[in-house]
Amino acid sequence: MRQIHVLNGPNLNLLGQREPGIYGAATLADVEAEMRALGEKHGVAVTCRQSNHEGDLVTWLQEAGRTGADVILNAGGYTHTSVAIRDAIKGAGTRAIEVHISNVHAREEFRHHSYLSPVVAGIIVGFGIAGYRLAFQALLEMTPAR
Repeated sequence: MRQIHVLNGPNLNLLGQREPGIYGAATLADVEAEMRALGEKHGVAVTCRQSNHEGDLVTWLQEAGRTGADVILNAGGYTHTSVAIRDAIKGAGTRAIEVHISNVHAREEFRHHSYLSPVVAGIIVGFGIAGYRLAFQALLEMTPAR
């Protein structure tokens, strides 16, 4: 069975309460429920995880690589700082799509650079939580990972 891991980084556990004008009213539980429903509809095993700790994300990316799972990744602030997450994506050989709820290019300058973008299959930015759904659809349209 095809697998997609939905990995969320720091502060995404605060969706629905953190800056709703930027991130919207939907919660992380809402995102995860939608991803699991899409998985059921399309016969894809979906694993959802969130951590505020960089090392957890690195470990989960490596696990995805070992099992041949694709990844939808919203690394939050680690997008702009983490060489370790970049190296995990590249080193593990997992196919990942980078997702950002807000349009990071319309925000502070430091958010304009991503360490992850050069090593992911694609980037979805600024469509709210619909970005997760768009990433899921994009992965479905790609040849399954290994």
